[in-house]
Formats: sequence, C-alpha cells, structure tokens
Amino acid sequence: MPSTGPHEDLSVFLVAELNWEISKRELNYSIPKNCLLKPLAPGSGYQPDVTVLDRALIKEEPLWLKASVIQNGKTVPLVIEVVSTNSRDDYGHKLVEYEAMGIAEYWIVDYRALGAVRYIGKPKQPTITVCQLMEGEYQMQQFIAGQRLSSQIFPELDLTTDSIFQAGRL
Repeated sequence: MPSTGPHEDLSVFLVAELNWEISKRELNYSIPKNCLLKPLAPGSGYQPDVTVLDRALIKEEPLWLKASVIQNGKTVPLVIEVVSTNSRDDYGHKLVEYEAMGIAEYWIVDYRALGAVRYIGKPKQPTITVCQLMEGEYQMQQFIAGQRLSSQIFPELDLTTDSIFQAGRL
C-alpha cells in the first residue's frame, strides 16, 4: 500500500538532511533510493523509509551486486521508519529484527502520534524514538517537540524534532 504524501515529504526531508551531513562531514555513507533489509527470520524483509549504508562494508554483502539487498546489519549504521498505520510493526517486529541484525541505530519517527501509549506515553504526542544498540540491545531515548535529536551515528547533526514534524505537515 502506498504511503501518504506527508509521509513521503518527511522521508525525503530526512534523506536530504542526512545526505547534507554525509557530504559536509565527508562520511563514507550512502542512502539508496530502494533497499531491502533481509533479517535472519525466514520470510521477512523490510524496505525502510531511510537506510544509511556504510560504503566500506557494502562489498561484503553477498547479494548487493545483483540486488539492492542487505543481510548484514553492520553494513547499516542507521535505519529510519516513519510511522504510518503499521505502528505495531515499527515499534514491534522491525525493532526486534533490526536489533537482532545488529543495526547500530534505529529511529522511529511518529510524527502523527499513532503509536500506542506504551510506546509514546500519555498524553500521546508526536515523538521520535532513537534506539541505539548497546551490548546487543537497543537503548531507547524519546524526543518530543522542541528538542534536538541525539545520534551516535551523526553526532554533529543539528536536527530538531520541530523541523522533522514540520516536514510531515501540509
């Protein structure tokens, strides 16, 4: 099912911001237009809204030369999901599988506050959850309106929740 226009606007905004940071800092990362993440679980695969790849590790991916498929989580320093009606997948299945793959950082951008109260708190409000892998498990930090994001992958990134949430509004 295709995503909404605001969802796409927000995803493109994040790609532009991260590409600017990659260029400015001369990082050896790239953001493919389409990329399938293939976890170990049989029959599963995800195409995140934003996938940042480590170009130094891409040559170790067995399928990359034939298809835009990533199997090794170490090749993916950051993945971002913009929450839509599949919020259970973003907060549940994907979180567990990205963690198991060893993806260093996972952002859940819930700009419409669609996640359950157990994920984003009460009162529900737009929230960005940054999950950072520490000793094989995600440690989560939430960011709400008026805050600057904190990223281990992009430590100098100057990106606020307000600018992200605004990108998803008409």
